[in-house]
Amino acid sequence: MKQRTLTLLFAMAIAFMVSACGNGKKEQAGEQTPAKATTEVKSISITKADFLAKVANYEANPTEWIYLGDKPCIVDFYANWCGPCKRLAPILDELAKEYAGEIYIYKVDTEKERELAAVFGIRSIPTLLFCPMGENPQMAQGALPKEQLKEAIDKVLLKK
Repeated sequence: MKQRTLTLLFAMAIAFMVSACGNGKKEQAGEQTPAKATTEVKSISITKADFLAKVANYEANPTEWIYLGDKPCIVDFYANWCGPCKRLAPILDELAKEYAGEIYIYKVDTEKERELAAVFGIRSIPTLLFCPMGENPQMAQGALPKEQLKEAIDKVLLKK
């Protein structure tokens, strides 16, 4: 019953995203690497445990979306063998640099995090989960062009 309610919430979010924006994608800021003097910003890979701590703890709140981040985020559900996912990855890294400090871009490997992918009803990849502050998330499927992703980030996440 709880899984069904969560699935329904996300199905409604997908329908809203498709009608409002057409599609959207994810992005995130990275960390400084010890080998470089400058900070390298890119998408951040997360596990189910990371998702529960940084994005939303759907186990503790199965019927209500409560975003836990301090800035909006995009969660990219992908697989290493997926051609469109491979084409999308560098675009998301570019967007992570462009929007550094404004949004997070997380990556979830659906092959390693099958339970997390199942909870969100991921049936096609790439699928992006846009998580604005104080609102329900929205989903988009497919490898969208960079311009469409920027438009989704500006309108859905940053409300520009």
